[in-house]
Amino acid sequence: MAAQSEGGGKDDIKTHFVIREGSYKLMPQSEYSKPSRVGFNGQANTPVKVSFVDVNDGTSSPDRLCFNVGRELYVYVYKGIRKAADLTKPIDKRIYKGTLPTCHDFNQHFLTPESVLLLVGFTAGQVQLIDPIKKEISKLYNEERLIDKTKVTCIKWIPCSPNQFLVSHSSGQMYLYNEELPCGQTPPNYQPFKQGEGYAVYTCKTKSTRNPMYRWVIGQGAINEFAFSPCAKYLAVVSQDGHLRVFQYSTMELLGTMKSFFGGLLCVNWSPDGKYLVTGGEDDLVSVWSFHEKRVICRGHGHKSWVNMVAFDPYNSIVCDEGTSDVIGPDGEVLPARAPSLVSEGSNHIGKIDSTSCDFTPNSLPPQHPNGRHITTSNHFSSSTLETSTTLNCISYRFGSVGQDTELCLWDLTEDVLKQPYGKSRTSSVGLTGLNTSSASLPRSNSLPSSQKTNNVATVVGNDVSANAYADGHAHPIQNAVMNASSKFATLSVSDRKDTTEKKEHKRNFSLAARNSEKSSVVKSNNIRPVDSAMKLYGTQACPRLDQVPILEPLVCKKVSHERLTSISFRNECIVTACQEGIVLTWARPGKTVKDGAE
Repeated sequence: MAAQSEGGGKDDIKTHFVIREGSYKLMPQSEYSKPSRVGFNGQANTPVKVSFVDVNDGTSSPDRLCFNVGRELYVYVYKGIRKAADLTKPIDKRIYKGTLPTCHDFNQHFLTPESVLLLVGFTAGQVQLIDPIKKEISKLYNEERLIDKTKVTCIKWIPCSPNQFLVSHSSGQMYLYNEELPCGQTPPNYQPFKQGEGYAVYTCKTKSTRNPMYRWVIGQGAINEFAFSPCAKYLAVVSQDGHLRVFQYSTMELLGTMKSFFGGLLCVNWSPDGKYLVTGGEDDLVSVWSFHEKRVICRGHGHKSWVNMVAFDPYNSIVCDEGTSDVIGPDGEVLPARAPSLVSEGSNHIGKIDSTSCDFTPNSLPPQHPNGRHITTSNHFSSSTLETSTTLNCISYRFGSVGQDTELCLWDLTEDVLKQPYGKSRTSSVGLTGLNTSSASLPRSNSLPSSQKTNNVATVVGNDVSANAYADGHAHPIQNAVMNASSKFATLSVSDRKDTTEKKEHKRNFSLAARNSEKSSVVKSNNIRPVDSAMKLYGTQACPRLDQVPILEPLVCKKVSHERLTSISFRNECIVTACQEGIVLTWARPGKTVKDGAE
């Protein structure tokens, strides 16, 4: 029996919730999990992730679902809301020894109904390539852990690429692989290729071309997630140092940076038109950043603990008159966008997507290895098959988030928020220096609700991070006194952890003040130019005070699990969530339920 979360029991778990467009309903017959349930023991604390792929086999169930739980990995036919799942008949099931799967990704562009390519990352740093349908392919990369010994935190195919993929690790490093190339028998030697503020890029210095092709060192602490923009030209990376960094992938240039209000950033996602990014992390907030304006548009407060995953809902964008919804580049240039097909549904007025060609060359990293040799002809692959979007102009976006507090939140990002200028103070009477931490002294409109019984939460009141910070379910009050901004932020950290090593790492990463004297060994050894200190960024467009940007409240925030939620995906007919216990749930959209689960 799963441990019940503090402050609530089984009866508090929601099976439906109602918002503007109607009622979302849990579909019990569409639940996916391990075929045989066993007592939940935390499964070594590895996150449960969910990946989808559409094999387009002409059936009513073309989707394939992959999820990991503990040492196991499952691939099923995903039947959505139409028919009950038969958990005894997975397409593929794998049990690993000595290491646990942490993340995975299907190749979306090179597949058939009989064959798909699936990448899997592991806690010990290895990467596996398998075909869960044919079962004829099984390649292992970084097998001897000579490239990186730390946990794989995120793994993705390069958009449109038949053979290249990107892997990030908790070491703060990221590697570009070619699935056709071998890994060497000795640790790779690197030579500098590009360097910028807070990051550096290296190439592998060898006589013959091998993996990894490129190595990125980014920020301080783990890289928690990265995501390619819809047009596939840009790469967003969030790290434990609290920074969102957006790069132009082909030139490896840093285009923009955002800093979390507090602690590390854990997740990131692009809007379907590529204009905005939403992040979540250890400050319990969701933050929306404008790619074009390079500023935080708003912050959302609804979660009572860390935000584990965020995602835009491409099927719930409200639109106005016809036009083209384009990606705006860093210099204001218009680029074609790509998004899942959107279907007009009732009052949502969702724009319909047309497919056109994509001019992006996904493997447009420098075409030659630094030693002058071409890497491989397939590295210059250019595709005209990548879908791009010609849609209506979005004036409102829907996105969702899930967190450690076991709650699912849905948010609407509306035009009045998007067009609000930066720095328009929401109160004229509250400053930082000498701020009284009592919420009673703040204007009601400028204070955020606190939580008293939630794990891992930092309570945010007005412009102040005060009251309590929780770790592992235990409350540890932070000194609640009047102090100036410098000393206040410099002393914030999470108290007693059970694991000493984990405690030290968490305290270092959870502090908002970046101390130049405490650079990580990775940054030192690679001569990365340090990032701006947190105090330098605080109060700027990269990290505005809470009174400088609108604070969003969620449309709905419901407890839907006993265990912390780790994944959220938006599908045409449903929302899919997963929790740390390894249970994948399907929530039917309004009007999409099927009677008796029939086809």
